[in-house]
Amino acid sequence: MRKVLIITYYWPPAGSSGVQRWLKFVKYLREFGWEPVVYTAENPEVASIDESLLKDVPSGVEIIRKHVPEPYKVYKLIAGKKGQKIGVGFTSEGSKKNGIINKVAIWVRGNFFIPDARMFWIRPSVKFLTKYIKENPVDLIVSSGPPHSLHLIALGVKRKCNVPWIADFRDPWTNIDFYKDLNPTWIADRIQKRLEKKVLQRSDLIVTISQSMAEEFRNKTSQRVEVITNGYDHSDFKEETVVCDSDFSIVHIGSIPPSRNCVSLWRAISKLSNQDLEFKERLKLRFVGSVDYNLIESLKEANLYEQSTFDGTIPHGKAISIQRSAQVLLLLVNDSPNANGILTGKVFEYFAAKRPILALGPVGGELDDLLSKTKAGILLPFHSEPEIFEGLKWLWEEYKNEWKNFKTTGTEPFSRKELTKVMANLMDELISK
Repeated sequence: MRKVLIITYYWPPAGSSGVQRWLKFVKYLREFGWEPVVYTAENPEVASIDESLLKDVPSGVEIIRKHVPEPYKVYKLIAGKKGQKIGVGFTSEGSKKNGIINKVAIWVRGNFFIPDARMFWIRPSVKFLTKYIKENPVDLIVSSGPPHSLHLIALGVKRKCNVPWIADFRDPWTNIDFYKDLNPTWIADRIQKRLEKKVLQRSDLIVTISQSMAEEFRNKTSQRVEVITNGYDHSDFKEETVVCDSDFSIVHIGSIPPSRNCVSLWRAISKLSNQDLEFKERLKLRFVGSVDYNLIESLKEANLYEQSTFDGTIPHGKAISIQRSAQVLLLLVNDSPNANGILTGKVFEYFAAKRPILALGPVGGELDDLLSKTKAGILLPFHSEPEIFEGLKWLWEEYKNEWKNFKTTGTEPFSRKELTKVMANLMDELISK
């Protein structure tokens, strides 16, 4: 059986969204002739812990854990966040950010930790993995980013061991939505782009999660770029009786950083509540995952806070149960320049839940196209309160009509097992060359 070394920062029992992609690939790779070896962090700085994910790690898979120097401890001390987890996309839970102190801390993070705060893990990892591969040969290396320091680890190992290398991008590098919030100087920006270009040019194959991201990378390199989307694991959605909420529940699964706080949506919901007493009485908003302080403020301003519940971060299996019983699944796409190409893993798990999706994001983007093809829900413009209001009214009427016009179709290719087969085929092709 061929052997692949997978370099990933996020791994169970970490519970962040970054875990799912390669956890599921590893779960099914043996079925397609590949034995995975996972190199990961012993002490990762992650938003949550989910011990239940360990059940998806196949028995006998070699997991190599090494200590990572974590400068986030200093960052949190400066920013007054001691004891807190670092939120996704600058999510700040519970209170407003600490003004100038927070800005200074973020500036330091963006200009001294390049490409990211895991930069101090690069050199010792290259040294360790070079020795490991000489003693335990592998056929292929895969690096998963962000954090993009892991691509630089793979680059260093490839240089020394001459092993084929796939760079897998779950998110963009210098085009990620919060890159500008790091306030990089021109020097830091130039270094980031130089490192990004080096990885794109020297990897043997680049894999991304969306066509838009693939096109972005194709404009930066002549190397081959392929798309393997995120997906859902059929084994997480076992056929069992699902009882849907009796109320008109609108449920969001996952974190909501500032860029996903859709003020137009809360205003539209408030407007419909004022016009339709039954809607107001039956409406329930539920948020599962970390949410930014600004969202709480927006809900209060729209008089929706009392109808909202906040579960915080919970085990993945429980989150799936909640989304399967929801009346409407809410999907908020980052309000950012690269929004057209954002296709998170949550999209596909929503498909598997087979509940109507209400998405707020860019019209004409990849998500819009996907929702149209699968008939899984509707996408409304992020900033258009009138269009959101009309969409809400339509969903409310469909709910009262017991969703007789709703049926998701054509989502089978997004099964994690099918996607692993696609990845394994690319891996076979690469080493055959």
